[in-house]
Amino acid sequence: MPGYSGEVGHAMTELLLHSGFVALLGRSNVGKSTLLNQMMGTKLSIVSEKPQTTRNRIPCILTWEEGQAVFLDTPGVHTPQNSLGERMNQYAWASLAEVELILFLTTADSRLPGAGDQRIVEQLKSIPAPIYLIINKIDLAEEETVTSLQDTFFSKLPWAGIFRVSALTGEGVAELKESICQELPPGPQYYPSDIVIDQPERFLVAEIIREKVLQLTRDEVPHGIAVDVEKLEEPGEKGLVKIQATIYTDRESPKGIIIGSKGAKLKEIGSLARQELELLFGCQVFLELWVKVRPRWRNNQQALNSFGYARVK
Repeated sequence: MPGYSGEVGHAMTELLLHSGFVALLGRSNVGKSTLLNQMMGTKLSIVSEKPQTTRNRIPCILTWEEGQAVFLDTPGVHTPQNSLGERMNQYAWASLAEVELILFLTTADSRLPGAGDQRIVEQLKSIPAPIYLIINKIDLAEEETVTSLQDTFFSKLPWAGIFRVSALTGEGVAELKESICQELPPGPQYYPSDIVIDQPERFLVAEIIREKVLQLTRDEVPHGIAVDVEKLEEPGEKGLVKIQATIYTDRESPKGIIIGSKGAKLKEIGSLARQELELLFGCQVFLELWVKVRPRWRNNQQALNSFGYARVK
């Protein structure tokens, strides 16, 4: 499986030519996770068409011969409707206090910045770190629209760089990646070279299961779902990883949708999750899933903590 770490990285003694932390910031559903996966060359952050898919800061580590970049994939900045939304915004803004570079993402679907982008840019004016403007989804827009949007953004901040990319197709990503590597200052190696994500196995398992729920239920199920991995056994003699997890919803109706007729939908979710988990662990996986209702968990501080959404200190 890809290298991972359950602890915050500590600087190693070896100095590198370029090293530092890079935060991806933007409103919901602008493609931050897709861009990160494209830069990393592998899927490390879950992706969905639904907004607010990413809920935590997810450190992904890119190491090359002359340096190391620790990317922080943050939740989309949005107007919170509950305690979970408030914590997601806290995660996003807290990331900016510890980075050497910020990637602010917007999308090429309008000639002018929207209200959400405007609010974020205003708050970025007080941030000392260099900021790149990333105009994403250029594969879906006319050249004239992209140029108009870029011209409007140009005077809003002293951008350290402006890049047009398609996180989906990879267009422009190589140039962005090269610029990031050069922008980072001299510094230490924070993680061993074989580590690519700083999260425990249980977090990765829960995220993969949650992604499959979002993908297979689409707009039928709101974001009131959480996944708790209750059991994760290391591979035994037969090379089999045993996992037991519960999908929590905040109401009865989403529970029925997730389970489906005679359990068909839940079986499909489990099948797709198991396939990806077997790629992650490099061996067979036995996955058991349950669905339970925990009313109003998104406003329950104890539930938020137990599901891994701890308050930012």
